[in-house]
Amino acid sequence: MPSSGSGSARLPAPRTRWHVRWPSCSASTTPGRPDRPERPSRARSAAVVTRLRIGTRRSRLALAQAGEVAARLAAFGVETELLPMTTSGDRGASPDRSPFGLKGLFVDAIEDALRSGRIDLAVHSAKDLPSEDPPGLTVAAVPERSDPFDVLVTREPWLRDGGVVGTSSLRRRAQFLRSRPGVRVEELRGNVDTRLRRLNEGALDGVLLAAAGLARLGVRPANARPLPIEDMVPAPGQGALAIQTRADDDATLAILARLEHARSRAAFDAERRLTSLLGGGCALPLGAYAEQRDEGTRLLAVVVRPDGEDLVWAQAEAGTPEEVAGQVAETLRRGGADAILAAVRGEA
Repeated sequence: MPSSGSGSARLPAPRTRWHVRWPSCSASTTPGRPDRPERPSRARSAAVVTRLRIGTRRSRLALAQAGEVAARLAAFGVETELLPMTTSGDRGASPDRSPFGLKGLFVDAIEDALRSGRIDLAVHSAKDLPSEDPPGLTVAAVPERSDPFDVLVTREPWLRDGGVVGTSSLRRRAQFLRSRPGVRVEELRGNVDTRLRRLNEGALDGVLLAAAGLARLGVRPANARPLPIEDMVPAPGQGALAIQTRADDDATLAILARLEHARSRAAFDAERRLTSLLGGGCALPLGAYAEQRDEGTRLLAVVVRPDGEDLVWAQAEAGTPEEVAGQVAETLRRGGADAILAAVRGEA
């Protein structure tokens, strides 16, 4: 049965312990096989595909992520070419310029290149994807997920009351204000290097970042503290990569299926489906974390008012990612999540 609550300063500990020992993104493990059978090729034989063009954003982190996928493909004898691209979000476009809101801004140019055949696959941060696949494209593989949680990086070994913390994420802002009400949170945009530079220059006392991003860049700040899930539920898809290709390119689909990690896919599907049920968009103060267990899929989610003054949470376990997402979405709605999200969207 799903459980829920609202109004407490911290989330209650889940009734069963959450398994959070995600593998390092640098681990060289063999991915699990997908549960779905491979389809017969309609276009070209997978045996003759020896070179693939990978579309990616231009940031150092995006290139590192694409490089991970390229290295995995090289192990199967497939050569790759990285084609960096600039998305609308990289150019500073506003979320209202994209039909998918903020999410579509960071994938639009890459998806256009994929549809036109200029690239064969795209590597995305899963949290940047819209909650629905666009026509003609599909997420062909979700490799083994890296650390999905957030970290607080500070200049000093501690964060003083009244200190200033930077983040561009409404989800991080809302949850951090709730767990640390004596701290100020200011808008901070830019890539990981830019944010850390602002911190070191003394403009801020701390920054909130994704653990996976730091690990993939090989950055190990001296004062970095992982934030417990009770204080900071991660963004849907955080720490995961989503490899996208054309839905009718059976040869590429067959190759990418070898990168699929079944448990990471189940978590991705549950978190993405929940996002879709709640209206989509990564600019929302929504945290979600799923795990695929032997007995089914578990999902914990929170919706927080931007000022941190109100929180609705829910957790459930069900047989499939779709079922658990539906249960959690319904419980969140009963607790008042729709009103919080409507206010954020300007619909209230």
